[in-house]
Amino acid sequence: MKASNKALLIGVLIGLTACSTSVSKFGVYQQSDGTIGVHAPKDAKENEAQEVALEECKKLGKRTVMILESRKTVNDRFPITYIYACR
Repeated sequence: MKASNKALLIGVLIGLTACSTSVSKFGVYQQSDGTIGVHAPKDAKENEAQEVALEECKKLGKRTVMILESRKTVNDRFPITYIYACR
């Protein structure tokens, strides 16, 4: 393989690595009724969960979120679930 091809391949691999999304500490999902659920870890604050929900709503073309419900779960990793409506 020529040096220029190796350099191109390395550049592409670096670019793909730089664009990858880091693993989130939140579990985010869209429910069948259109609301967004956020499973929050123990050390998370409510406003952090709201920011995660807002990012998911922006993907759907919405600008704001409104909290509908928060509830405790029996899951040790995600002890609280928040439900948000996209507006």
